[in-house]
Amino acid sequence: MLSNLLLASVVVCSSAATAVAALLILSAISHRKKRRVERTVPLHHAMEPTVFLLDEAGVIDATAPAIALLEKIPGAGCDWDRLVAYLAPRFTDITDRMARLAEDGTLDITSKSHPGLHLEAEHFGDRVRLTLTDRGAEGQAILVDSLSLKAQEDEVFNLREAMASLPIPAWRTDDENTVLWANRAYLSLVAPDGDEGLVWPLPALFDDRDPIPPADCAQRVQAVLPNGHAARWFDRQSFPAVVGRIHFALPADNVVRAERSLREFVQTLAKTFAHLSVGLAVFDRQRQLALFNPALADLTTLAPDFLSARPTLFTFLDRLREARMVPELKDFGAWRQMMADLETAAAAGHYEETWSLGTGQTYRVSGRPHPDGAVAFLFEDISAEVSLTRRFRSEIQLGQSVIDAMKSAVAVFSGSGDLVMSNAAHAALWGFDPSETLSRFTILDATRNWQAQCLPSPAWGDLRDFVGDMEERADWGADLTLMNGHKLTARFSPLPAGAVLVQFTRASEERLQVHWARRPRLEVDTSQLDPLRA
Repeated sequence: MLSNLLLASVVVCSSAATAVAALLILSAISHRKKRRVERTVPLHHAMEPTVFLLDEAGVIDATAPAIALLEKIPGAGCDWDRLVAYLAPRFTDITDRMARLAEDGTLDITSKSHPGLHLEAEHFGDRVRLTLTDRGAEGQAILVDSLSLKAQEDEVFNLREAMASLPIPAWRTDDENTVLWANRAYLSLVAPDGDEGLVWPLPALFDDRDPIPPADCAQRVQAVLPNGHAARWFDRQSFPAVVGRIHFALPADNVVRAERSLREFVQTLAKTFAHLSVGLAVFDRQRQLALFNPALADLTTLAPDFLSARPTLFTFLDRLREARMVPELKDFGAWRQMMADLETAAAAGHYEETWSLGTGQTYRVSGRPHPDGAVAFLFEDISAEVSLTRRFRSEIQLGQSVIDAMKSAVAVFSGSGDLVMSNAAHAALWGFDPSETLSRFTILDATRNWQAQCLPSPAWGDLRDFVGDMEERADWGADLTLMNGHKLTARFSPLPAGAVLVQFTRASEERLQVHWARRPRLEVDTSQLDPLRA
């Protein structure tokens, strides 16, 4: 009996425990389902579609995601203008197709630049319903925690602010050169007068018909600005992107102006050099002819076509040697060495030589260094100058020979009192030759020497006063006596520009000259020489 009671108790307890466990499991499952239902409510709310309701005045109503999108779109203007600024880069010809929506009734278009982005439009009455969806977005039902979302929003804000503050134009285009996005600097070029002038799609300021260079190379392009504003120059760099290309443009107006000024300056120099009679040849650091003037072709007899081909320095000199326009050297090795020395001396800045050519011409050739290792050579024809110098030297030598042939001692002093010339008789009479001294020899030095070899006479002081005196310009003379007792007659004659001729004659020579002067001429009966006069 007792065992039956124990068995019955065990059965009852087991049943009760099973019932309690079942109730607990059902309660947990019910609570979990309740929690799942509570989470689906905000998830469903978060997946609300992006819908805009429009009329002729613009956006009149929008869902929460649509309102959030409008708030994120930068720029000024009404809601419709900012919405078009967002849609135009993503959907081709959106403005034209929206204008035809009243006729078409509906619009269904997918973005080419943003795959998966889809736009639907429906026209009913005087209103339009726009629905924007992203079919390509993965994980649309996945919830993101607030910290991750905040980090993403901060990153996007920083990137947007950095690109907007970038002082150089930056923009993005698709494969058809349609502007998809542009920063504030680009927009200021499109609409210099303000955001009111912005119209989507934005115009392409830069012509992309030319092949785009690699990303590491800058391309000099000109931006054609709207509304008649002056065109500007930029150095554009383009980089490939997932969709289209991203472009950056560095302002190059100052560089273009500097290059234009440099070109004008070079042209001015070229025009100036073209009128010079001196031949100019400038060789760059690779020793190729970079600049020459017409006088170089005339002086060297080299063809302008050869000079325009930019020959090297040694090719240029070899061609001069073939034309016999350089000093002839029989040894070719010595010639090459001379040309190498010429280049070295010109680069150092101290090359200057006179070339006497076989044609009788004489050239003065000088070499000067230029910046960046360039060398300039100047060819000047000094044949006339050399000929004139030689003629003057010959005349001076002839004049010196004439006064050396005179038996009287002669000395000529300039208006400043310097000895200009003297003859051999002067050196023999006074025992010294002033031409052999390198120092300056004046009238004071001469009178001291003469006075030391003569008895005292007041003529020396008067002579010193007479040299350079422009008032009393008349011949005068004096009798002098040497220390050895010989008599001299001195004559002082004025010459132009205050110069003075001093002439010393021995007394015996003077009498002989007087005797020659008084010698009668022979009388010849000319009637006997000419029969016609008889």
